[in-house]
Amino acid sequence: FQVKHHHEPFFHSYMQTMTINKASMALLLCVATAAAASSGDSVLLRASKSGKELDETTKKVKSMETSKKNVYGRDLQMCSTEGMALTGFTRDGRCVEEQDDVGSHHICIDLASIASTGKNFCDVTEQPDWCEDKMACSDDSEEKCPVQDWCVCQWAFAAYIEKAGGCDAIQEINCEATNIEALIAYKKKKKGGDHNIANALKCLKERCKLDADVDYAIAR
Repeated sequence: FQVKHHHEPFFHSYMQTMTINKASMALLLCVATAAAASSGDSVLLRASKSGKELDETTKKVKSMETSKKNVYGRDLQMCSTEGMALTGFTRDGRCVEEQDDVGSHHICIDLASIASTGKNFCDVTEQPDWCEDKMACSDDSEEKCPVQDWCVCQWAFAAYIEKAGGCDAIQEINCEATNIEALIAYKKKKKGGDHNIANALKCLKERCKLDADVDYAIAR
């Protein structure tokens, strides 16, 4: 189903129970709309209280390290700028990592770009067409601006690639404004054999021309 935050349709996810040990991280799964037929995986939680506390501490430390870094490991740039609708889970224009952002809105897509199919993110994922809406401007909250560069859910992005027909058929990605947390999450979940996630990781690397050093930096 669909959850709105400041008139934006976010992909809602459920935190299912997970198996946790000292090295594991809680993985937030985003469920796309029913029409998009995208869902998260369910897992089982069996952890002691001390294990949970350790996991939370680990998450906070790692989140502080990467929450405002882009896929190149540099400072995360603004996704929405002057003349565009203000995006971001925290509505500061950036695709930051926040522990309470269960949708993981880390991918900055240029919705004004033209995909090879001629369809935008909303068309392909079969959502209501908020991609062509006008919302509060980045530079003036009293004015309305078109939705252009926008932070979308990293799990919905993976479904978008699949439904569009591959990486070459999607809209442009603003790599400087895309959070490295997306790469980290994709790399972890790829190990589970998820075909869509593997394709999303490959696509993000291709579109952003990521090198071996970046790949090594997120291999943890």
